[in-house]
Amino acid sequence: MTDLSKLAVAVVCSSNMNRSMEAHNFLAKKGFNVRSYGTGERVKLPGMAFDKPNVYEFGTKYEDIYRDLESKDKEFYTQNGLLHMLDRNRRIKKCPERFQDTKEQFDIIVTVEERVYDLVVLHMESMESVDNRPVHVLNVDVVDNAEDALMGAFVITDMINLMAKSTDLDNDIDELIQEFEERRKRVILHSVLFY
Repeated sequence: MTDLSKLAVAVVCSSNMNRSMEAHNFLAKKGFNVRSYGTGERVKLPGMAFDKPNVYEFGTKYEDIYRDLESKDKEFYTQNGLLHMLDRNRRIKKCPERFQDTKEQFDIIVTVEERVYDLVVLHMESMESVDNRPVHVLNVDVVDNAEDALMGAFVITDMINLMAKSTDLDNDIDELIQEFEERRKRVILHSVLFY
């Protein structure tokens, strides 16, 4: 596959804020047809106290979340990096989206933690197969902080670049995953599901 825009990729984390958006940003800049999502019930961001997160509905604009946190305590949310992250996000797309609500179909879905992977697989298995079109769900563990999200975006982009070179992804994917695991010293979970 030489035309990167033909490979439909989704990156999924819990709240569609940090890890999925950093990878979305990287993949989009490389020319991939990419979307990003979260699997949680709501979008949760750290608050001023550990037990008091900021909670928003999926579909709340990044701009509105930015303004809300800025009005609560601009200095605090600047120092902890949330305003910077939201500024990046609002330049990429309008709002966080929930994976379970999308009707879009993808060739590859990348999740960033096993719990999110399980939710994506569970959701896909609960859907009635219509087109019998395969989708590869892959998990690359990424810790949920700014530094690891950046490193994770490099790793995910590297993996998707490798997959994009295949002319028969469904046939080649097991070998590509093995090559990637050996090179990056990572374990990749993989399921093949169908739309």
